[in-house]
Amino acid sequence: MASFFAICFLIITTAILLTIAASQTVTANSEAEALKSSGWWSSHYTKSVSDHCKWATITCDVGGNVVEIAPAPGPFAGWLGGRLGELNFLALPHLLRLNLGSAGLNGTIPAQIGALSKLTILDMSFNSLVGAIPAQLVLFGLLFLGGGFFLLKIKAKKSNQEPLATSEGDIFKIWNFNGKIAYEDIVKATEDFDIRYCIGTGGYGSVYRAELPNGRVVALKKLHRLERENPTYNKCFMNEADILQGIRHQNIVRLFGTACTTRMFLIYEYVERGSLFCILRDENEAGELDWVKRKNVVKGVAHALSYMHHDCNPPILHRDVSSNNILLDSKLKARLADFGLARLLDPHSSNQTQIAGTRGYIAPELAYTMVVNEKCDVYSFGVVALETMCGSHAGEFINCMARKSGENDVILQGFIDRRLSPPANIMVASDVIRIVSIGLACLNPNPKSRPSMKQVSQELLVCRPPKIPRPLNTISMLELMN
Repeated sequence: MASFFAICFLIITTAILLTIAASQTVTANSEAEALKSSGWWSSHYTKSVSDHCKWATITCDVGGNVVEIAPAPGPFAGWLGGRLGELNFLALPHLLRLNLGSAGLNGTIPAQIGALSKLTILDMSFNSLVGAIPAQLVLFGLLFLGGGFFLLKIKAKKSNQEPLATSEGDIFKIWNFNGKIAYEDIVKATEDFDIRYCIGTGGYGSVYRAELPNGRVVALKKLHRLERENPTYNKCFMNEADILQGIRHQNIVRLFGTACTTRMFLIYEYVERGSLFCILRDENEAGELDWVKRKNVVKGVAHALSYMHHDCNPPILHRDVSSNNILLDSKLKARLADFGLARLLDPHSSNQTQIAGTRGYIAPELAYTMVVNEKCDVYSFGVVALETMCGSHAGEFINCMARKSGENDVILQGFIDRRLSPPANIMVASDVIRIVSIGLACLNPNPKSRPSMKQVSQELLVCRPPKIPRPLNTISMLELMN
């Protein structure tokens, strides 16, 4: 009798397991079909990688259920993007995380997303979407993703109100930050962006200092109401957020997050000493920025631009390199900032553009070619390199260079910042000569004759034996140009 019940139990258990397995197979098949028919992935990719759980953008649980769709920033295998509504979200009932920020999606936000009962993360920022956020979506909390954070607020309206119509969602998004940030903490720390916390202005917006409850200090760049209504400023804001979230370099200011709520602001690391422009124009601070520190500032900016031009795919052009957009931290280490005018270099485009940037730093050929490329940033870097050594913008000298006037044959010691003692150390003096020479090479009127930022960066990394033919007060700028 006991053996009879044991056999029955075994048969029933096997049947249940087979039913579950069959159910999982059906679910997996329907999920795969939904993903493939969306058109978000290339057919070549889906055929070459038949198991959808092995796609680079998909995460499945142990049962083979899709729990995350997360295209990474930049180019990746198989991803095409497309219309958001082409994916049948009802076929993905186990979906937990939908990270679609900057994924090249367009169209209307489908109501189906509101039926994803297990969804804990939704990011649709920086896409070309229209329509209403589904009212079923309520305020999400703070979740850990690796070493960073996302905080997504999607505020649902009450049933008797119109749903929130937006192209971005009411989203507060944070990543790459070792600590919690709440939207309310930001507003409280600045007393709702009171003017007392304003520490400057950028190419657009105002910059505020905010000390969070944990003692961490961040910088906020906020668009004002009138700027939000200006398409140009709005585009700069979105452009800066989109580019900075995908790059990491020790000499580029770190972006911790964005807020696209009733207020629009970017959350940055706080860089204590402010801009190179202001430091060079303050007698005490300029004196603290000795020759070695100035060399390191120039070297840091060169490394940042080399990374953007040669290590990013596609290359990134800053288009507004100036002393105002170079920030120095407490150790006077340089950070390149203000990416509102930055753009990706398209190898299949003419890259024609309107003239943009800061007067006195713009490559002269832009006035007649209207074509932007890496050599435009190289020219701007050359202006900054000379300014750092000279202590002020060397505009008059640069104009003489452009006219090929003999007036530019000035003595090097008379050109460099007189607020500092001439470098006594032979190695330091050699570095000063090298940086001035590099700066002059970057200002070559012929863009093709300018060095690349990779060449500049490598030249500044090499530790060469000092070569000083004569004292600085006998070396002319014309010699260094030649």
